[in-house]
Amino acid sequence: MKYNFDEIVPRENTDCLKYDIRKETFGRDDIIPMWIADMDFKTPPFIMKAICERVEHEILGYTQKCGKWLPAIQYWAKTQYGWDVDAEYIEHVSGIVPAISFAVQCLTEKGDNVLIQPPVYHPYFHVPEWNERTVVTNPLKLVDGQYEIDFDDFEAKAKQCKLFLLCHPHNPGGRVWRREELERMAEICADNNVIVISDEIHADMTFKGFKHIPFATVSEKARMNSITMMAASKSFNIAGLMSSFTIIPNQQLRECYNGFLMKSELNHAHIFATIATAAAFSDEGAEWLGELVDYITANVDYMQQFIAENMPLLDIIRPQASYLVFLDCRKLNLSVEQLKDFCVNKARIAMNEGSTFGVEGTGFMRMNVGCPLSTLKQALQQLLEAYNEFINK
Repeated sequence: MKYNFDEIVPRENTDCLKYDIRKETFGRDDIIPMWIADMDFKTPPFIMKAICERVEHEILGYTQKCGKWLPAIQYWAKTQYGWDVDAEYIEHVSGIVPAISFAVQCLTEKGDNVLIQPPVYHPYFHVPEWNERTVVTNPLKLVDGQYEIDFDDFEAKAKQCKLFLLCHPHNPGGRVWRREELERMAEICADNNVIVISDEIHADMTFKGFKHIPFATVSEKARMNSITMMAASKSFNIAGLMSSFTIIPNQQLRECYNGFLMKSELNHAHIFATIATAAAFSDEGAEWLGELVDYITANVDYMQQFIAENMPLLDIIRPQASYLVFLDCRKLNLSVEQLKDFCVNKARIAMNEGSTFGVEGTGFMRMNVGCPLSTLKQALQQLLEAYNEFINK
């Protein structure tokens, strides 16, 4: 590989959430942090170069969006997904979760129903609830080791809702939704006047053998009834720069949403946000990303094989995209608190507890394998020691 993903980069004492609040969050700091969804790899050198060149100007005054930003997003959408996106469809937003919150606020009223598909990224629960909306769930079904959609339930629930939050690819399950699934969701939502918010932040890290299809591209109904939300933050490890964007082809929907942002100047980007995204969405970025996905895939392969050979009571839902792995611990027959204690105090690993993604995630833990293989090996060895002690007690 051209890039070295095996390098250990110390992150302690850098105000890093993943490392520096371990004791506060888990009660101890001698644990391997594999929870918050950023990676332990260096941000790519071409992004750092672009940022450093701007810093060297030595004036950090008011700025507009980087001139390369819009063309870079259009280029990325076309080369990665075959999607021709007009520049006027694109707007900056500071992050996907804020972007979802803005959608909830401007497209629904207090008391309206918002549809989600648990187990799913926990802000999908919190954001509507914090904004005094009602969450309606269409639980995913675990079939042969992968999550599937209960479409009968989906259609029944959609008729009650104003907004649908689609996690695409899915977090924490790692599912890459197929075209026919997207088409069917689009049809149901359009026919029932349910606007679709498609969170596609993990799209760039789709594994080989799978294809990410932007929701808005599957049909005219999908295009005219959705807001797509994307970012380079997960795939290029720049989450701290708060740089995301929306794509809204429907003019009426775009004017409503972007008008909401404009009223509070929420569409403004800080000085490095758009520079970093422009540098990421390039041919050099595509090369780096290809190597990253290969490395992450190898990490998942190693984890799956290690668990299968050594810990038969555990299993994983094998992701089709991203570096997040949902670890199935249900056969241990532990309560939520007992499972947390097992992982934190016995295995000494910090992971996201499954029930935070909905009751359907109870008995699971989400492990972040976006790290050097040596870190993953150490974590799995500690997990094995705790597992053996548990089995033999």
